[in-house]
Amino acid sequence: MEENKLIKDIQPKSETFKTIQKYVLNKYTITICMFLVWMIFFDKTSFLVINELNGEISRYEDQLEYYKKEYEKNDTFYKKLMNNKSEKEKYARENYFMKKPDEEIFILVVDSANTAQK
Repeated sequence: MEENKLIKDIQPKSETFKTIQKYVLNKYTITICMFLVWMIFFDKTSFLVINELNGEISRYEDQLEYYKKEYEKNDTFYKKLMNNKSEKEKYARENYFMKKPDEEIFILVVDSANTAQK
């Protein structure tokens, strides 16, 4: 009696469930899904690795643009400095403390320890 009750409780599967199960549990579908998961997450050339490498390329291209701008700025300064004698003298005086024979240079050093306490 109890066996009959259990058998009655089990409902037959619907047709849509059977067709879905037929295609989803197919060995080819499972193999393709496993392949896609492997290619996206675990392979050396996975999507995640390629995305990270593209980010590095972008950062390096930004650095390249920055250094190109710095090069152009320094190149124009160098050309201006080499073509003008007064610019050379000004640069040498300001950065290397050079002087003419009849000049005196006074270098003022600010003591940062005393100014910070006041």
